[in-house]
Amino acid sequence: MDEAAETLADRIGVVATDPLRVLGLQALFPQTDIVPLSAPGALGEANLSLVVIDAECTNHLFELIATFHHLRPQMKLLVLGNETDPEYIGRVIGGGAKGYVGLAAKESEIRMAIDVVHDGSVWAPRKVLARLLDSKPGGSHASNTPPHFTAREVEVLALLRAGRSNREIGIALAIDESTVKAHIGRLLRKVGVNNRIALTVHPFTQFE
Repeated sequence: MDEAAETLADRIGVVATDPLRVLGLQALFPQTDIVPLSAPGALGEANLSLVVIDAECTNHLFELIATFHHLRPQMKLLVLGNETDPEYIGRVIGGGAKGYVGLAAKESEIRMAIDVVHDGSVWAPRKVLARLLDSKPGGSHASNTPPHFTAREVEVLALLRAGRSNREIGIALAIDESTVKAHIGRLLRKVGVNNRIALTVHPFTQFE
Protein backbone atom coordinates (compact mmCIF):
# COMPACT_ATOMS: atom_id res chain seq x y z
CA MET A 1 0.00 0.00 0.00
CA ASP A 2 1.26 3.51 -0.81
CA GLU A 3 2.69 5.31 2.22
CA ALA A 4 1.07 8.61 1.24
CA ALA A 5 -2.35 6.98 1.30
CA GLU A 6 -1.78 5.76 4.82
CA THR A 7 -1.11 9.26 6.17
CA LEU A 8 -4.63 10.54 5.42
CA ALA A 9 -7.05 8.98 7.89
CA ASP A 10 -9.85 11.57 7.89
CA ARG A 11 -13.09 12.01 5.94
CA ILE A 12 -13.06 13.59 2.49
CA GLY A 13 -16.26 14.90 0.96
CA VAL A 14 -16.61 14.71 -2.83
CA VAL A 15 -19.03 16.95 -4.73
CA ALA A 16 -19.31 15.24 -8.12
CA THR A 17 -21.95 13.80 -10.41
CA ASP A 18 -19.58 11.25 -11.96
CA PRO A 19 -19.32 8.20 -9.66
CA LEU A 20 -15.88 7.45 -11.14
CA ARG A 21 -14.51 10.47 -9.27
CA VAL A 22 -15.54 8.90 -5.98
CA LEU A 23 -14.27 5.46 -6.96
CA GLY A 24 -10.96 6.94 -8.07
CA LEU A 25 -10.41 8.70 -4.75
CA GLN A 26 -11.41 5.58 -2.84
CA ALA A 27 -8.73 3.68 -4.75
CA LEU A 28 -6.13 6.35 -4.01
CA PHE A 29 -7.00 6.56 -0.30
CA PRO A 30 -8.28 3.16 0.82
CA GLN A 31 -7.79 4.06 4.50
CA THR A 32 -9.89 7.23 4.21
CA ASP A 33 -13.67 7.61 4.36
CA ILE A 34 -14.57 9.11 0.96
CA VAL A 35 -18.07 10.59 1.21
CA PRO A 36 -20.06 11.48 -1.95
CA LEU A 37 -22.09 14.60 -1.24
CA SER A 38 -24.22 17.25 -2.86
CA ALA A 39 -23.04 20.83 -2.33
CA PRO A 40 -25.68 21.46 0.39
CA GLY A 41 -24.71 18.18 2.01
CA ALA A 42 -21.06 19.18 2.13
CA LEU A 43 -21.98 22.51 3.68
CA GLY A 44 -23.93 20.73 6.40
CA GLU A 45 -21.40 17.97 7.09
CA ALA A 46 -19.40 18.70 10.24
CA ASN A 47 -16.67 16.06 10.22
CA LEU A 48 -14.83 16.54 6.94
CA SER A 49 -11.11 17.18 6.68
CA LEU A 50 -11.54 18.63 3.19
CA VAL A 51 -13.95 18.73 0.25
CA VAL A 52 -13.06 17.89 -3.34
CA ILE A 53 -15.24 19.67 -5.92
CA ASP A 54 -15.48 18.45 -9.50
CA ALA A 55 -15.73 21.66 -11.52
CA GLU A 56 -17.49 19.74 -14.29
CA CYS A 57 -20.50 19.07 -12.06
CA THR A 58 -21.57 22.71 -11.75
CA ASN A 59 -21.98 25.79 -13.91
CA HIS A 60 -21.60 27.99 -10.84
CA LEU A 61 -18.20 26.97 -9.47
CA PHE A 62 -17.17 30.40 -8.24
CA GLU A 63 -20.49 30.99 -6.50
CA LEU A 64 -20.15 27.57 -4.86
CA ILE A 65 -16.61 28.32 -3.65
CA ALA A 66 -17.73 31.71 -2.34
CA THR A 67 -20.60 30.07 -0.43
CA PHE A 68 -18.25 27.55 1.17
CA HIS A 69 -15.79 30.30 2.02
CA HIS A 70 -18.52 32.40 3.65
CA LEU A 71 -20.38 29.68 5.55
CA ARG A 72 -17.50 27.28 6.29
CA PRO A 73 -14.33 29.44 6.20
CA GLN A 74 -12.22 26.70 7.84
CA MET A 75 -13.21 24.11 5.23
CA LYS A 76 -10.36 23.14 2.89
CA LEU A 77 -11.48 22.96 -0.73
CA LEU A 78 -9.69 21.27 -3.63
CA VAL A 79 -11.09 21.75 -7.13
CA LEU A 80 -10.68 19.18 -9.91
CA GLY A 81 -11.11 20.61 -13.39
CA ASN A 82 -10.14 20.63 -17.06
CA GLU A 83 -9.19 24.30 -17.24
CA THR A 84 -5.50 25.10 -17.70
CA ASP A 85 -5.79 28.88 -18.01
CA PRO A 86 -3.71 30.43 -15.17
CA GLU A 87 -6.17 33.32 -14.83
CA TYR A 88 -9.07 30.91 -14.28
CA ILE A 89 -7.11 28.83 -11.78
CA GLY A 90 -5.99 32.01 -10.04
CA ARG A 91 -9.65 32.97 -9.60
CA VAL A 92 -10.35 29.56 -8.07
CA ILE A 93 -7.55 29.98 -5.53
CA GLY A 94 -8.29 33.65 -4.97
CA GLY A 95 -11.94 32.82 -4.38
CA GLY A 96 -11.19 30.63 -1.40
CA ALA A 97 -10.20 27.17 -2.66
CA LYS A 98 -6.97 25.74 -1.24
CA GLY A 99 -6.03 23.90 -4.40
CA TYR A 100 -6.65 23.15 -8.05
CA VAL A 101 -5.57 20.05 -9.94
CA GLY A 102 -6.36 18.93 -13.48
CA LEU A 103 -8.67 15.99 -14.10
CA ALA A 104 -5.99 14.57 -16.41
CA ALA A 105 -3.32 14.72 -13.70
CA LYS A 106 -1.43 11.58 -12.75
CA GLU A 107 -2.58 9.68 -9.68
CA SER A 108 0.59 10.69 -7.84
CA GLU A 109 -0.15 14.38 -8.48
CA ILE A 110 -3.75 14.09 -7.29
CA ARG A 111 -2.58 12.22 -4.20
CA MET A 112 0.04 14.91 -3.50
CA ALA A 113 -2.47 17.73 -4.05
CA ILE A 114 -4.88 16.24 -1.52
CA ASP A 115 -2.06 15.61 0.93
CA VAL A 116 -0.80 19.20 0.64
CA VAL A 117 -4.26 20.78 0.95
CA HIS A 118 -5.10 18.48 3.86
CA ASP A 119 -1.88 19.72 5.51
CA GLY A 120 -3.15 23.31 5.25
CA SER A 121 -1.04 24.50 2.31
CA VAL A 122 -2.02 25.58 -1.19
CA TRP A 123 -1.69 23.43 -4.31
CA ALA A 124 -1.77 24.93 -7.80
CA PRO A 125 0.47 25.09 -10.87
CA ARG A 126 3.68 26.97 -10.10
CA LYS A 127 2.93 29.68 -12.67
CA VAL A 128 -0.37 30.42 -10.92
CA LEU A 129 1.25 30.67 -7.49
CA ALA A 130 3.99 32.90 -8.86
CA ARG A 131 1.40 35.21 -10.40
CA LEU A 132 -0.58 35.36 -7.16
CA LEU A 133 2.59 36.21 -5.25
CA ASP A 134 3.49 39.00 -7.66
CA SER A 135 -0.02 40.46 -7.44
CA LYS A 136 0.09 40.84 -3.64
CA PRO A 137 1.57 43.83 -1.80
CA GLY A 138 4.80 42.77 -0.21
CA GLY A 139 4.90 39.73 -2.50
CA SER A 140 7.79 38.03 -4.21
CA HIS A 141 9.61 41.19 -5.23
CA ALA A 142 9.14 43.12 -2.00
CA SER A 143 12.78 42.81 -0.95
CA ASN A 144 16.08 42.39 -2.76
CA THR A 145 17.83 40.92 0.27
CA PRO A 146 17.72 37.13 0.29
CA PRO A 147 17.32 35.45 3.68
CA HIS A 148 19.99 33.16 5.07
CA PHE A 149 19.16 29.45 4.88
CA THR A 150 20.84 26.82 7.00
CA ALA A 151 22.20 23.69 5.34
CA ARG A 152 19.24 21.69 6.65
CA GLU A 153 16.77 24.29 5.36
CA VAL A 154 18.36 24.04 1.91
CA GLU A 155 17.83 20.27 2.02
CA VAL A 156 14.20 20.70 3.04
CA LEU A 157 13.64 23.28 0.29
CA ALA A 158 15.13 20.99 -2.34
CA LEU A 159 12.75 18.22 -1.34
CA LEU A 160 9.80 20.61 -1.24
CA ARG A 161 10.62 21.74 -4.75
CA ALA A 162 10.68 18.09 -5.81
CA GLY A 163 7.06 17.81 -4.63
CA ARG A 164 7.72 15.68 -1.55
CA SER A 165 5.25 15.49 1.33
CA ASN A 166 6.26 16.14 4.95
CA ARG A 167 6.38 12.40 5.54
CA GLU A 168 8.65 11.81 2.56
CA ILE A 169 10.95 14.66 3.56
CA GLY A 170 11.21 13.22 7.06
CA ILE A 171 12.13 9.79 5.71
CA ALA A 172 14.70 11.22 3.29
CA LEU A 173 16.39 13.30 5.99
CA ALA A 174 15.89 10.83 8.87
CA ILE A 175 13.87 13.32 10.94
CA ASP A 176 10.29 13.18 12.22
CA GLU A 177 7.36 15.04 10.65
CA SER A 178 7.10 17.57 13.48
CA THR A 179 10.71 18.60 12.81
CA VAL A 180 9.96 18.90 9.10
CA LYS A 181 6.99 21.15 9.88
CA ALA A 182 9.17 23.27 12.17
CA HIS A 183 11.75 23.73 9.39
CA ILE A 184 9.04 24.65 6.89
CA GLY A 185 7.52 27.12 9.36
CA ARG A 186 10.87 28.88 9.75
CA LEU A 187 11.36 28.95 5.98
CA LEU A 188 7.92 30.49 5.46
CA ARG A 189 8.71 33.21 8.00
CA LYS A 190 12.15 33.90 6.53
CA VAL A 191 10.85 34.21 2.98
CA GLY A 192 7.64 36.00 3.96
CA VAL A 193 5.06 33.71 2.30
CA ASN A 194 2.24 31.70 3.84
CA ASN A 195 2.26 28.33 2.08
CA ARG A 196 4.70 25.72 0.87
CA ILE A 197 3.96 26.05 -2.85
CA ALA A 198 4.54 29.80 -2.72
CA LEU A 199 7.79 29.01 -0.95
CA THR A 200 9.00 26.79 -3.77
CA VAL A 201 8.32 29.36 -6.52
CA HIS A 202 9.75 32.34 -4.62
CA PRO A 203 12.87 33.81 -6.29
CA PHE A 204 14.81 33.54 -3.02
CA THR A 205 14.38 29.77 -3.08
CA GLN A 206 15.68 29.26 -6.62
CA PHE A 207 19.16 28.41 -5.43
CA GLU A 208 20.19 25.90 -8.08
